[in-house]
Amino acid sequence: MRLYVPATVADLDAISVTARAGWWDVPPRGAHAVTGALVSALPDEDDEAREYAAFLAAADASLMLVAGSSDAVPLRVVVTVEVPEHAVTDAAGDVPPSGVDVGAVPGTQVEAVHVDEPEAAADVRAVLDAIDVGDDEALVAATEQVDQRDLLWYHPTEAHQVPRP
Repeated sequence: MRLYVPATVADLDAISVTARAGWWDVPPRGAHAVTGALVSALPDEDDEAREYAAFLAAADASLMLVAGSSDAVPLRVVVTVEVPEHAVTDAAGDVPPSGVDVGAVPGTQVEAVHVDEPEAAADVRAVLDAIDVGDDEALVAATEQVDQRDLLWYHPTEAHQVPRP
């Protein structure tokens, strides 16, 4: 099952890189996938659009991981992996329709890494600042700014070469 795992830049350091691939011990955490609930929520969309919706939900969740860590690099990160279906369960709680929980899956081959460009750090910091001061209006504006940015694609072998601000 293809998963879009929200991550932080620090998680990229845990990817073992060889000449042709990247391997990651996927930690137990929330992730996103094309689920039955997502298909039901987007009945008129094709598989590619649903995958993109799951990917965007993972990018949003990455932002929350960054917000939850005082020393995280202020960039969104999504790691794309394929895991056995038995490692994935329905997510508990209030989550988007693409939300799933994944147990630890050691030695998983990384399919791709997506990271904000370093210039996005200022926009991510603006979101974090708005959260810190509880300014809902500033949070909406900052989130819209971050959402306008595309995450850059990296081959798994480039995981340790991702530029940082």
